[in-house]
Amino acid sequence: MIKTHLFFVAVYLRLSRDDEDIDGNMKAESNSISSQRELIRSYVRAHDDMELFDIYVDDGYSGANFDRPEFKRMMADIEAGNVNCVIVKDLSRLGRDYIEAGRLIQKTFPAFHVRFIALTDNFDSQTADNNTKSLVLPVKNFINDSYCRDISQKVKSCQKAKREQGKFIGSFAMYGYLKSPEDRNHLVPDGYAAGIVRNIFAWKIEGMSAQAIAKRLNGLGVLSPMEYKKSLGENYSTGFPTKTTAKWSAVAVIRVLSNEVYTGVMVQGKSEKVNYKVKKSVAKPKEEWVRVEGTHEAIISREEFEIVQDLLKVDIRANAGEGCSHLFAGLLFCGDCGEPLYRRVNRYKGVEKVGFICPTRNRGQGCTRHSISEEELKKTVLGTLQTYLSVFLDVCSQLEHLQKMEVDFEEVARFDKEMERLHKEQDKYLGLRAGLHEDLKMGIITEADFKNFGAIYEEKYEEAKKALRKQEEMLKQLFRNGVVSGAKLERLKEAVKLTELDRDTLLCFVSRIEVFEGRKVYVEFRGQEEFGKMLVLQDYMSSKRNGKEGVTA
Repeated sequence: MIKTHLFFVAVYLRLSRDDEDIDGNMKAESNSISSQRELIRSYVRAHDDMELFDIYVDDGYSGANFDRPEFKRMMADIEAGNVNCVIVKDLSRLGRDYIEAGRLIQKTFPAFHVRFIALTDNFDSQTADNNTKSLVLPVKNFINDSYCRDISQKVKSCQKAKREQGKFIGSFAMYGYLKSPEDRNHLVPDGYAAGIVRNIFAWKIEGMSAQAIAKRLNGLGVLSPMEYKKSLGENYSTGFPTKTTAKWSAVAVIRVLSNEVYTGVMVQGKSEKVNYKVKKSVAKPKEEWVRVEGTHEAIISREEFEIVQDLLKVDIRANAGEGCSHLFAGLLFCGDCGEPLYRRVNRYKGVEKVGFICPTRNRGQGCTRHSISEEELKKTVLGTLQTYLSVFLDVCSQLEHLQKMEVDFEEVARFDKEMERLHKEQDKYLGLRAGLHEDLKMGIITEADFKNFGAIYEEKYEEAKKALRKQEEMLKQLFRNGVVSGAKLERLKEAVKLTELDRDTLLCFVSRIEVFEGRKVYVEFRGQEEFGKMLVLQDYMSSKRNGKEGVTA
C-alpha cells in the first residue's frame, strides 16, 4: 500500500502536431517532450515528499480526445493504486476537451485520492481554493478547448485549399505511386507497382474475375499493397482486418480497378471527420469529392478505365477450368428483360455447338429464349462494327480541316438538333412554371398543387439544363482536342480490316450488345454521343461548302 505522506508521481507528457500550427517554432520547442520532462523532473527532485513512479509519453497524439495509449496506461496504474499524484507541464497537456478534462480533475482524480499539478498554470489540487477550482480551472480548460477547435478549422481550410489545387495530402501514396522526393504533395509512378496495376487492368479486360486475378497475383508471389508498403519501410497500417501476412483478395483487386487516380486524376475528400473531438469519419456523397484532372502521370488510359468500370457493373465468371471468361462476357444482354445472356455449350457425337440464351425463361419468369449461336453473333457483331467504323473514319476524313477553319461555336451549335430539343424543353418548363401563378390566382389549382408542380417543373428544368451543359461540353471538347488522336485513328483503321473478332477490339469499341427475339442484334458503341457531335460538325461543314459554292455560282 502507498504511504499517505509520500506521493508516487506519474509524469504525463503529450505533444501533437497541433502544437506547432499556431505559434511556430518557439511554441513547438517549449512544448517538446524533452522540455516537458526536464521541467517536471526538476520539480519532483525539489520536493522530498515526491517519488517518481513512471513517465508516460503520448507523442503525436491530439488533445481533442483521451483515446491515447500512454494516458490509458497511466489511468490503469491510478486505478491499481500505484499512483497518487499526476504532474503535467500545463492543463493543455492533459487534454483540450474542457468537459472531459474538467471531469478528470474535479471528479475522477479526487475519487482515487490523486493529487493533480499543472506547473505553468500554477494549479495544485492540494492547495487550490474553491474559487480556483470552480472558476479559474473551467475557464482555462474552455480556452484550451477553443484553441483545439481553432486548430481543427485551420487545418481543414489548409487541406481543402491543397485538395482544390490537386495536391496530394494523404499520409501514404496509393499502390502504384510514390510521393515525389522533390514535392511530397505530388505523385510519381512506382515502376514495379505501376506494372502490377497495368497487369490487373489488362487481366480484367481479358475477362478474368477479381477473384481469379487475386489468385494469380498470390500464385506469382506478388506482395499485396499493404505488404509492399511495409517492404519499402513505410509504417503503414489499414483499417481492414488482415492475417499475419496480408494476401491479395477480390476486394483489394476491385479497389485498384475502381480507383480513378490511376488515370492521372486526383480524387480526394471522400470522407470527413464527424468533428475535431471524434476520430470517426463519415463518407461524403460522390458529388462533394474534390476531383482535379491532370495532376500526375497516368498509369492507366481513360479508355481502359472506362471499359473496366463497365465490366465491374456485371458479374463475370470464367468457365469451369478456364482462366478467362468468354468473348462477350460483360457485354451481352437480353434485349427485352435486360438479363445477361447465358452461354450454353452442347456436345453431341463429338460436335460442339455454342450458343447464348436468356436465363429468365428457365427461371419461369416469362421471357423468351432469345437464342443465338456464338458463330452467328460473332459474324453479326463484326459486320456491324466494321460498318460503323468505316462511317466513323469517313466522317473523320471529312473533318480533317476543321481546326484550320475559323469556326464560331454558337453557329455550329445551331446545327445540333439534340441541343435545340433541350433548349425547347427548358423553355417549356419555364413556361409551365410561370403559368402556375395565373392558375393559382384563378383558383384552378390549390396552394399545395402550386408548390408540388412548381418543384416538379423546377427539377425537370434543372435536368434539361444539366443535359444541355453536357452536350455543349462534348461539342467544345471536339474543338479543343480535335476529332480523334493519331493513335486512335490507327487503331480504327486496323479494326476495319479485322477478319476475326477479338476481345480487346470488342471492348475498345463496344459497350453493350442486346439480342432480341428472331436473332436481331443491337450493338451500342462507345462514344456514340461524341460521334453524334461529329455528325453535327459534318452538317455544319457541308452547309459552309454549299454556301461558298452558291456564292461562286
